[in-house]
Amino acid sequence: VQLQASGGGLVQAGGSLRLSCAVSGRTFTNYHVAWFRQVPGKEREFVSVITWSGSRTYFADSVKGRFTISRDNAKNTVYLQMNSLKPEDTAVYYCAARLQSPTLIVEAPRYAYWGQGTQVTVSS
Repeated sequence: VQLQASGGGLVQAGGSLRLSCAVSGRTFTNYHVAWFRQVPGKEREFVSVITWSGSRTYFADSVKGRFTISRDNAKNTVYLQMNSLKPEDTAVYYCAARLQSPTLIVEAPRYAYWGQGTQVTVSS
């Protein structure tokens, strides 16, 4: 499975960005897809996850109410819409995939496939 994250950039606080994660290589609908983020010197942090059907999503408390996650299985793409961005959202954002499971997984080591990351910078 290959993942390609895109859509990062520089935005002012209060602004919005939409990240995309294009997935290829295997049957897309068998996978849960998540977003994580990381700043230098810190561990990779869970942001959001979506099930293969899109019927279940979960968000970190720090982004709840500001970020939404969706997927277009016809395009094999997952989106992370980020609104009301704050300077503390600045990080490299990674998308990751794992085979579907009964529960939504938030631990980074439990994801087998990773994209290359896209930088999001929010200025104050």
